[in-house]
Amino acid sequence: MALGYLALVLHAHLPFVRHPESDYVLEEEWLFEAITETYVPLLQVFENLKRDGIDFKMTMSMTPPLVSMLRDPLLQDRYDDHLALLQELIAKEIDHNQHNGHIRYLAEYYAKSFKQIQQTWENYDRDLVKAFKQFLDSNNLDIITCGATHGYLPLMKMYPEAVWAQIQVACEHYQENFGRSPKGIWLPECAYYEGLERMLADAGLRYFLTDGHGILYARPRPRFGSYAPIFTETGVAAFGRDHESSQQVWSSKVGYPGDPEYREFYKDLGWEAEYEYIKPYIMPNGQRKNTGIKYHKITARDGGLSEKALYDPYWAKEKAAEHAANFMYNRGQQIHNLRGFMDRPPIVVSPYDAELFGHWWYEGPWFIDFLFRKSWYDQDTYDMTHLSDYLRGNPNQQVCRPSQSSWGYKGFHEYWLNETNAWIYPHLHKAAERMIQLASREPIDELEWKALNQAARELLLAQSSDWAFIMRTGTMVPYAVRRTRSHLLRFNKLYEDILIGKIDSGWLEKVEKIDNIFPNINYRTYRTL
Repeated sequence: MALGYLALVLHAHLPFVRHPESDYVLEEEWLFEAITETYVPLLQVFENLKRDGIDFKMTMSMTPPLVSMLRDPLLQDRYDDHLALLQELIAKEIDHNQHNGHIRYLAEYYAKSFKQIQQTWENYDRDLVKAFKQFLDSNNLDIITCGATHGYLPLMKMYPEAVWAQIQVACEHYQENFGRSPKGIWLPECAYYEGLERMLADAGLRYFLTDGHGILYARPRPRFGSYAPIFTETGVAAFGRDHESSQQVWSSKVGYPGDPEYREFYKDLGWEAEYEYIKPYIMPNGQRKNTGIKYHKITARDGGLSEKALYDPYWAKEKAAEHAANFMYNRGQQIHNLRGFMDRPPIVVSPYDAELFGHWWYEGPWFIDFLFRKSWYDQDTYDMTHLSDYLRGNPNQQVCRPSQSSWGYKGFHEYWLNETNAWIYPHLHKAAERMIQLASREPIDELEWKALNQAARELLLAQSSDWAFIMRTGTMVPYAVRRTRSHLLRFNKLYEDILIGKIDSGWLEKVEKIDNIFPNINYRTYRTL
């Protein structure tokens, strides 16, 4: 028998970005890039593992905004156009670089990759949720949920109804899309506050993920630190992130992604090519943007972008195999050492943003593929598991109260509440108060019913932690500000129109088409608990 377990957990999330009112919005490409570079490559890894008889196990969250966007016909059509333009550009690149051997080799490599992505996309009838669900049904993936719109729960705990809506709407959405109830939840930003577990239990959830210090500073102190889950008093289990394995992967400074052989993210054809040549493939207003076609490797950590050598996927893949072997060895040593003082098999929980694998770290899906294969064939110290299977096999754990925590900077809530974004919270709190007030109403007709449900959608969308996060990082800030304000303005108009009994049906219909997430939402979820 194996001495312990390794649980790889990927958090697949993007904010809800969908603009039918515009022909082109740059931020919609967040989804298109993630499909091309992360979600389809992961599916290809899973397919190949199954083909080769490797019964892999992994936990993966798929948040309601991401699931909604992946199943949206408008965004599916726009992704078709995006991929077609990418294939047109790479065909042009092959022709353009007839006499530049290495660049042509890379262009042909990308052309083949894009063709395989198109085939996978079409094989699943453009429905990647259905594609991931097949691995849930085979028990290879434990797909879990998240907050309805990734709302930062500790900063709304003074309104339990708002927290409950984030949890309940997410669980209902999961049921609609996966045909079953979720077993676990990735707390948005792994942010936990004491008492949250009661709502998770009421929603039927079995476990949640938080950061390691949320477990390490639990009361009483857990005997096995973060290397075994703890049960809260409600019976809901809490798993903590392992810092050592996390840092080895996500850190660009001391982790694998910063290796000189890997592809350089920040040197893209959209910025490098001659302007008139690249103009048809950048933004309609003529501004340059990333295309996803990158010809250079990291080369040296301290070198400028102009000093980068050309990339070679062959050697990068070899390096990914080497790093997977190193990760496997380190986890084996870690588990072997832990087993010496634990009376049960330790579990090392390694959670990451899914988009790290493929988008930010191009070789990430190769790393995952090699890690599963090497763990299957080349070692017997640990088994790779997902969290539901682990709980089924290890149902007796210590009862503790976790500590307030998040996986953000400094480990608490500062990243989502600071001088860059504090202005949003008085408005969000006021909107939550108003929504709780509206939830007690009985609609007088179908129009008011629709308006009440749309008010609930607008509040949920305004609460997304992504907007506060973007304001803090300083990238795409005008878009995050605009999104926060637009949802709050729509909510407040709906609130006022409902109270005075004068709902603008034409305007409401337009807003319903733009913000069409959660088509089956029931505003009564905000009723006082």
